[in-house]
Amino acid sequence: MAMIQTINLTKRYGELMALSNLNLEIEEGDAFGFIGPNGAGKTTTIKILATLLKPTWGEARIDGLSVGPVNARQVRSIIGYVPDYFGSYEDMVVEEYLAFFAASYNIHGEARQRVIADVLDLTDLSYKREAEVNSLSRGMQQRLSVARVLLHDPKVLLLDEPASGLDPRARIEMRELLKELHRMGKTILISSHILMELADLCNKVGIMEQGELKFIGTTQEMLERARTGIVYHIGVSDRLPHATQLLKQTPGVQTAELVDGHIRVGLDPAATGPGAIAHALVTGGYSLTRLEEEKVNLETAFMRLTKGLVQ
Repeated sequence: MAMIQTINLTKRYGELMALSNLNLEIEEGDAFGFIGPNGAGKTTTIKILATLLKPTWGEARIDGLSVGPVNARQVRSIIGYVPDYFGSYEDMVVEEYLAFFAASYNIHGEARQRVIADVLDLTDLSYKREAEVNSLSRGMQQRLSVARVLLHDPKVLLLDEPASGLDPRARIEMRELLKELHRMGKTILISSHILMELADLCNKVGIMEQGELKFIGTTQEMLERARTGIVYHIGVSDRLPHATQLLKQTPGVQTAELVDGHIRVGLDPAATGPGAIAHALVTGGYSLTRLEEEKVNLETAFMRLTKGLVQ
């Protein structure tokens, strides 16, 4: 059974379709990266899952429970929601802040002190126990937000842009914390518009654009989906324009063009391979200096999938 599931989940604001018939399944223990441009529908989805927003139609389920007013209390007991902003708690120190939220989950006495110590240790904030919340850096405040939602040991973590606005060091620290939570068996749904943040954390990704799910699968499956052909970058020692014309006439070569001092060649994978390119150039009297296949990286794949270049 999926830990998180949506069935035709839709949210409209008047004429604006913020979320359109989203069908999503996330298994227990997955670290799922929810990726897309700003305004793609990621935050809307997470707020519905967190019981903070009602869908226009469709259904969302967490651990088999339908997300809605009837089951809201039960759902909230098994999720931890970290929004993309911290909020203001100017009059509290870190320990008081966590004690306040622990009390809201009916955690009292020695159990409260123990769980506060545990989450501070896990998020590496023990040395800030007596610090005022508003004195913390943004990175520390984000880690404190994660500590807060771990107090009741939820099965599911819903994280909306947790690394937004963080400096490079704080981003790394946040990523390592989330990796540790994944190793602990938490099911994690984390949204971002920066794919590289999630590449080494998530075992699955979903790409959203204009309220619609464009892709779901592993990062490797995403790269394969975005590959539109086989492309090689060719370098020769001289006579680049002539070499380009030669390659255009080589069987199996679909395109050949000069790009930044080298030749970019598109091949018909069923007709030829890189050996035919090398043979044609050497036979034509050219000295080959480069023969490199173009790799589709994560950013290229994201751009192709979200701009509708791959169907």
